Amino acid sequence: MVGKLGKKIVSLSLALVLGGSLLAGCSKTEDTSSKSKSSKEDNGKIKIGISQIVEHKALDSAREGFIAALEEKGYKDKIDVEYKNAQGDQSLSENIAQSFVSQDKNLVLGIGTQSAQGLYNATQKAKKDIPVLITAVTDPVNAKLVKSLEKTETNVTGTSDALSIDTQFELLKKLVPNAKNIGILYNTSEANSEVQLKDAEKAAPKFGFKIVKGGVTGTNEVAQVLDSIIGKIDAIYVPTDNIVVSSMPLIYSKTIDKKIPIIGSEEGQVKDGALATDGINYSKLGYQTGLMAIEILEGKKPQDLPMQTTKETSTVINKETVGKLGIKLPEDIKNKAQMIGSGKGE
Repeated sequence: MVGKLGKKIVSLSLALVLGGSLLAGCSKTEDTSSKSKSSKEDNGKIKIGISQIVEHKALDSAREGFIAALEEKGYKDKIDVEYKNAQGDQSLSENIAQSFVSQDKNLVLGIGTQSAQGLYNATQKAKKDIPVLITAVTDPVNAKLVKSLEKTETNVTGTSDALSIDTQFELLKKLVPNAKNIGILYNTSEANSEVQLKDAEKAAPKFGFKIVKGGVTGTNEVAQVLDSIIGKIDAIYVPTDNIVVSSMPLIYSKTIDKKIPIIGSEEGQVKDGALATDGINYSKLGYQTGLMAIEILEGKKPQDLPMQTTKETSTVINKETVGKLGIKLPEDIKNKAQMIGSGKGE
């Protein structure tokens, strides 16, 4: 009798364990299908993942501006921000995106085209409707992130840093009137870089310029490619190409002694030694993106928010570089420009 009773007790215990496991499995499936609930259950905070393709001043400023907007609008104690930098590695960027999606973040931010693409692709592959905010992406349509700037039709929205190349070429012409051959380094594997190169080649004849291009696939190639074109150019234009921008100190060191001026596409490059820019403020661009994130956190969908751009630019000139190049600034530029120091961030 005791043996039979023992077997019944064991059988009953196994049934309870198996039943409990099945219920737990069902419960887990239901939780992950509710993104907002599962991602906030640990500490009650809104979980935000930020993926940045590489570290440089413009992208760092965009990230800081994004967080500042959230904090200033009352979200400082409501958010849990996880920031990851891919250090220019596309494979690592994709891994970061997959990690954020598997964690069911409430919202993710992609800074730079490749990070934005990684996050969007990861959400699509996982079939999860996680809102993807993007910033510092020049052409989100060409990058296949949105259908159009006015109506994204995807789970993506945010801000573009697109500006007319004419603005920079006009500045270059005024500062270096004898320049003819303009060097442009660009990342051959980034769609936005290709777009900017084509825009530059299209605009160049209006200013009497000829573009001398140098394609790279990583920061390790910048020095060699620059060496191959440096004897053929009068000036360099640096687009908003994350691989090239992160190499600005190297580009400056190789060009300054040869008296080759650099026109940058944003202020961070001027702080790293570029002669000048008439560009946008990336901190403000990130802040603008943060305000859009708040709209999403308060109920709107990315599809409800058109992509935004900024038309506000400012002329910034590196006074130390002006001296080293021996350039005389035209009075109209001198009167409107912000004069700053070198890469020390003065």
